[in-house]
Amino acid sequence: MLVKNRLFTPGPAAMLPSAQMAMAAAGMHHRTAEFKALFSKTLADLKEFIGTKNDVLILSSTGTGAMESAVTNLTSPGDVVLVLTAGKFGERWTSIAKTYGCKPEVVSKPYGQTFDLAEVREALKKNPKCVYMQANETSTGARHDVQGVAAVVKEANAAGGDTLLIVDAITGLGTTHFDVDGWGVDVIIGGSQKALMIPPGLAYLAVSEAAWKRMDVATTPRFYFDLRKERKSQSKGETAYTAATALVAGMSNALDFVRDMGKGDLRAGTVKLIDSAELCAAMTRAAATALGLKLFAGGNPGAAATAIVAPEGVDSGAMVKLLREQFGMIVANGQGDEMKGKLIRVAHLGYYDFLDTIGLAAALEQVVAKVTGQPLQAGVAVKAAQEVYAAAQVTQAAEAPQKAGA
Repeated sequence: MLVKNRLFTPGPAAMLPSAQMAMAAAGMHHRTAEFKALFSKTLADLKEFIGTKNDVLILSSTGTGAMESAVTNLTSPGDVVLVLTAGKFGERWTSIAKTYGCKPEVVSKPYGQTFDLAEVREALKKNPKCVYMQANETSTGARHDVQGVAAVVKEANAAGGDTLLIVDAITGLGTTHFDVDGWGVDVIIGGSQKALMIPPGLAYLAVSEAAWKRMDVATTPRFYFDLRKERKSQSKGETAYTAATALVAGMSNALDFVRDMGKGDLRAGTVKLIDSAELCAAMTRAAATALGLKLFAGGNPGAAATAIVAPEGVDSGAMVKLLREQFGMIVANGQGDEMKGKLIRVAHLGYYDFLDTIGLAAALEQVVAKVTGQPLQAGVAVKAAQEVYAAAQVTQAAEAPQKAGA
């Protein structure tokens, strides 16, 4: 049987075909008027995509580079910072902070869980310079309460604190609804290889005025990731150093694709993109549950990726292998020694739709039967996913007249 490759990992995600064409055709030099116009347009579009009035920067790096810049530009050696961690990417914040001489206070939760705001409030009494957190902990499939944490940070600052909130939303942007400015997020970080449907290599971040002011007093050394230097250059349509021109062309095309989803309105298209991820994630959770599989972050699941626990006695690597070899579906194993062999992680990022989800549900039926030796539960997962989709269509139809009236 013919097997097509389907990339369902939490990053890199499936690429947008038109963006691939745009990248292939991008032969611009990064100091030309042509590229400056493209770059400036992309920065403006990213503001709409993120939903912010704050300055947005693009860095030629993966998301980890932007994470590093959010430490080096906003802290000084010896600063106390607060890290909220419940997975491998939260732990990365701790590692970066320690590397640059910060003193991380850590609010930690078991993998798959999320934070108690009372604990965050208590930790803020130490007046950390920054709070670092994930929007989605992609290693576990969990979503964290950015709005709740932002409210607690605001409360602490109103009582005399001076804390900035930095959010790794590398898989959150395009899969989760944020009110960046309204909530008071000082830095929010995204990555090109997630919901924006192009290869790894670009990170982007929106930076508040409070964060820019902090950079004037922060003393941690930085060179390539000096955000003030980039702000100065990017305000003129340039980057401080050589730009990844083809990737910028691809990102611009992807943002145009999202705009088309909104019939010319980029923000409306972004909402549709997020709603699509939310629906595909809900369908996937229903499909897995119908097969008797457990969700790793069932209490606080995100829409970026769903982490499904392998049946008892089964190594999740066997499921990953079967999905790849039999159906061409590339999903991720559990991350790190703690979760490898225990989970499969399926992403719902960007160029991922209803039929991808239905196909995955059908494939899971086959794979679960094979790895457990139990009879095939034909149609069980597909039916559950279909029912979630059908219910969403009824709700959408009922809401449409209200939205039209508004």
